[in-house]
Amino acid sequence: MSETAANPVPTHVAVIMDGNGRWAKERHLPRLAGHNAGAKAVERTLKAAQKAGVKFLTLYAFSTENWSRPQDEISGLFKLLEQTLGRYTQDAAKHGVRLLVSGAREPLPPSVLDKIDHAVRSTSGNTGLTLNLALNYGARQEIVHAVNTLLREGKTEITMQDISQQLYQPQLPDPELIIRTSGEERLSNFLLWQAAYSEFYFTPVLWPDFDEAEFEKALWAYSRRKRRFGGV
Repeated sequence: MSETAANPVPTHVAVIMDGNGRWAKERHLPRLAGHNAGAKAVERTLKAAQKAGVKFLTLYAFSTENWSRPQDEISGLFKLLEQTLGRYTQDAAKHGVRLLVSGAREPLPPSVLDKIDHAVRSTSGNTGLTLNLALNYGARQEIVHAVNTLLREGKTEITMQDISQQLYQPQLPDPELIIRTSGEERLSNFLLWQAAYSEFYFTPVLWPDFDEAEFEKALWAYSRRKRRFGGV
């Protein structure tokens, strides 16, 4: 990072991991091969974020809209997630990484929930980077969930602070930087509340090809931005 950069390394980076299917199609491989390659990109990005000094990393792993995909792809994704969580739990102690999960639990398979709960419990005391997986996550659903929780508590007038405190992971700071791979330039129902003043970085690189060099490009671009927050 340049010494004259306008912004330091962001505390919280969020990533919309897009392009696994296109990566596989370009290679005449099944879509699950793209997801397997994408899992390796997750590991590279986690290491790159730690190396850069990022404190919180949120990854959009599975959206509420992804349930419309073919059942064999969904089953393969959850199997891959279970395997990845198993490896992650073993490695997290070495690297001090803590795991959190944002999203609705109810539709997730019990075996996946067991792996998640074990990983969250076993890493809860770690004090390094916090990895937040957005799993069965939708930002509109998150806001509705927060409002309904407040209504059940008897709130008759709701403030912005009230909603922020009822989000899936209220302890996380808002992301300063949101990265999306594969050339798409939209949020796709991701962190709509938290992204009010986030900077965006879009790259044509497909997620399975995303690596430390690409992560550093995103940080460099962020460092050059002038963040005014409505001011001058």
